[in-house]
Amino acid sequence: MSSPASGRRTRSAGLSLFVLLLVCAVLAAGALVVVELRAGRPSAGEPRCVVATTDPDGQRRRHTLSSEQAANAALITAESVRRGTDPYAAVVALATAMQESQLVNIDYGDRDSVGLFQQRPSQGWGTVEQIMDPSYATGVFYDRLAEVDYAGLSVTEAAQAVQRSGHPDAYARHEPLARAFADSLTGGTEASLNCVLADPEQPGTRPRPPTPGRAFRAAAPAARASRRVVVPAPAGPTGWAVAHWAVASAERLGIAEVSFDGRSWVRADQRTTRFAPAPGWVDAAEAHPDGPPPAQDVVLVLASR
Repeated sequence: MSSPASGRRTRSAGLSLFVLLLVCAVLAAGALVVVELRAGRPSAGEPRCVVATTDPDGQRRRHTLSSEQAANAALITAESVRRGTDPYAAVVALATAMQESQLVNIDYGDRDSVGLFQQRPSQGWGTVEQIMDPSYATGVFYDRLAEVDYAGLSVTEAAQAVQRSGHPDAYARHEPLARAFADSLTGGTEASLNCVLADPEQPGTRPRPPTPGRAFRAAAPAARASRRVVVPAPAGPTGWAVAHWAVASAERLGIAEVSFDGRSWVRADQRTTRFAPAPGWVDAAEAHPDGPPPAQDVVLVLASR
């Protein structure tokens, strides 16, 4: 028969083990946050955009960008769509911008480098003001990429041929994310992009000035009197490219809802819990019991604020 002292020692040992496991869990969570921040990815709870892919071995992977990064990725990819280039050009561009600036339009860098692609005025990329315009910076990147036979090159080789970086091997690590977002934002996969954003109707969520770039300017809701914007779009990849661009740009442009091809993305519904992921795109009839929007058009609904 065990003594009371033995029982107390057992409980004390069990409590110590529990505390140790709890401390380890907290430390692991803290380390994960540090890794996410260093990688330029948003932490849990921050506005974010996600594309899920399936590896050849059947493993599902989630590729995540902050809402700001995703809006810049959408602008970069939209320019590729406008030019009619192979989607691989967008992969190279996204991997390059992710490595150079973490897909954030920064006004500083190595020596005189600035902007999404860290282009240098002294190297003939344009003035600082020009390079700080994401549309200009993206366009001039594609101009120089077009001078390279990039189709037969790896992402690293193609990016390096344009950038002449001192760290040429660094581009490769961003290739999986770049391929996932390029495939989604060029319309290669339907309803594949979801963004979890703050409710646009809440205070403090006013949209930033719109910067849609040249590619999908017709779809930008700037200067529209109505909350409902209808963008005629062809079926298939181009239509989904516009729809995904709108979702990725929703925070920047104050978009509350996007519908296309019989499906709807409703910003206010994108809430996650511990046991349920955000719903993403749903059947348009489910989102609109009173009648879904026309499936052949990309239909945007703007926030009332």
